[in-house]
Amino acid sequence: MAERGSGEAVRLGASAGVDQTAVRRANLARVLDEVRRGEVVSRADIATSSKLTKATVSSLAAELIDRGLIRETGLRRDGAVGRPGRSLELDGGGITALGLEINSQYLAARGTDLAGRVIVERRLGFDAMRADPETTLDRLAAIAREAVTELAGTGSSFLAGIAVAVPGLVDAETGRVRYAPNLEWRSIPIAEALRERLGGDVPIVVDNEANLSALAELHSMPQPAADLVYLTGEVGVGAGLITGGRLLRGSGGFSGEIGHVPVDLDGQVCGCGRRGCLETKIGLPAVLRAAAPDLADRDVDPQEQAHALRQRAEDGGPEAMAGFDEIGRWLGIGVSMLVNLLNPGVVVLGGYLGTVAPYLVPAAMRELRDRSVAGDAAVCRITASTYGFSAAVRGASSIVIEEVFRDPLRIPAAEKAVG
Repeated sequence: MAERGSGEAVRLGASAGVDQTAVRRANLARVLDEVRRGEVVSRADIATSSKLTKATVSSLAAELIDRGLIRETGLRRDGAVGRPGRSLELDGGGITALGLEINSQYLAARGTDLAGRVIVERRLGFDAMRADPETTLDRLAAIAREAVTELAGTGSSFLAGIAVAVPGLVDAETGRVRYAPNLEWRSIPIAEALRERLGGDVPIVVDNEANLSALAELHSMPQPAADLVYLTGEVGVGAGLITGGRLLRGSGGFSGEIGHVPVDLDGQVCGCGRRGCLETKIGLPAVLRAAAPDLADRDVDPQEQAHALRQRAEDGGPEAMAGFDEIGRWLGIGVSMLVNLLNPGVVVLGGYLGTVAPYLVPAAMRELRDRSVAGDAAVCRITASTYGFSAAVRGASSIVIEEVFRDPLRIPAAEKAVG
């Protein structure tokens, strides 16, 4: 299977014994990617760049058109001689993806088509920390059903998949949450539970929220960073790790739990049961206690709390500024660990961390410079998230779309998609 922008296209029949379906899948993905990156291109353009024959490109393009992935547009002349041909552009208006998010304080849904156009976007305040898993999944399934109905109402005929972002350790292969400390969930089969509630045979995948947020940020960059760390900044703190342009999951899929690295053995008890974890120093409850203690006990959506914190910082009160400086110092300690271990090119701050980044980064950078073993050569940028609190659900919908681009055969031909 060819990945976006990777290598040379595989020629049909290029070697004996090669699985022809796999070869065709790879070449379909390559042609689809050429159209995606070129916006509007001709078959001749694709043949030239892919080194495939024009006849092969025409056959592959016809199949992609049949599957509703690309379409023909206006006539285009590629040279002075011969008949003009029709150009190709990305279609996918009838193919959709649904991203869902379970957060400690809200549930979210985001439905897009293949071209990334947003069709459904919802966010519901919900205290998942106090609800049991069954109740939470019932509510999430209700949001998903409404979103699927809305997607179908736009004329979209095929839902390519559903992806769910969860704040915890996730076995991505089985769709099971192994442990979510702040939700107090252990071994919850989210994919299976949603499949039972929603019915049908739509593929459902589950992944960690920080991983999906990191992918969303990576795809948003004009020049994607090969090595990137995304830090969530809500009740919990996790890290999505991109190395060499790819998500680093670890051997069991449980990488990135920077929030549960102990930094103060005499500190507060963490939601994981251990003492003095980084999360107790830079999680949203910690910054509220430090910079705006009067807001700490309120049951408020974390996005609203983040905006309230930003306002306190802009007002410049001494208590708030001292609190932000202290949180920034602990943030710098956490980032220095990541820098010394992974040497990323950029650290992206999500959640509330991104909202108040200008008031945290100066102290964080001072701490990072003091603690970077390799000195200034290893010190990276620390920047605010492009997407803020919507990064995880955006990443969820985007991984479904990216899988379609990797494997166009997931989408049935037109005659099979009806009904």
